[in-house]
Amino acid sequence: MKKTILLGVLMLTAAACVAQESRQDVSFSGTGLFGPTIHGPGAVVANSTGALGLLTSYRFMLTPHSALEANYSFIQNNQKYCIGGGCLPGAPVIPGQTNYYSYRIHSRIQEATGAYVFGMTFKRYNPFLEAGGGTLIFTPVLDNGTKELGTKGTKGMAGLFGGGLAYELSPSFDIRAEYRGLLVKTPAFGETNIVTDRYEILNMPTIGVAYHF
Repeated sequence: MKKTILLGVLMLTAAACVAQESRQDVSFSGTGLFGPTIHGPGAVVANSTGALGLLTSYRFMLTPHSALEANYSFIQNNQKYCIGGGCLPGAPVIPGQTNYYSYRIHSRIQEATGAYVFGMTFKRYNPFLEAGGGTLIFTPVLDNGTKELGTKGTKGMAGLFGGGLAYELSPSFDIRAEYRGLLVKTPAFGETNIVTDRYEILNMPTIGVAYHF
């Protein structure tokens, strides 16, 4: 009987130690996408509609205050392009030139990035900052939302930066809210006449739940 009790105590102690030494977590979040208006050479103007998507992340703690993170996100939105006159509402139409947002491309955007995360702990609150990079893949969806059916998928290197706050619900779960910014070259989908040669910052606010193990 004493041996059984001792074994039970040891097992509970071991389980508590494992819980305290949790060094990994996965999170699932909803995310938004908001892009700026880009003015390129040759009177090319590019814009993107806001959209909602999903983000999943994996973190491995190196120390109590630093971690490595891998991210994958998926969003669909519309990329809009204007060439020539009439690129802004109310602008005069120039004869012989294409007018307001003549190109519209329904786009699937996938993110694959990695980052270094630095965080602090204040009771149940865990603010953090992160920076890293990876790839964004833009794939046109050939449906009624895409006017140019000859467009091609494109991908580019992306810089990632951001920060947020996690609130601990229990030793295993927390709620995580974050602002993420992705610096990437504005895509042209293989169309030479809508190339901007400009970089933009895609704003991606996120909120979700993380599980620690």
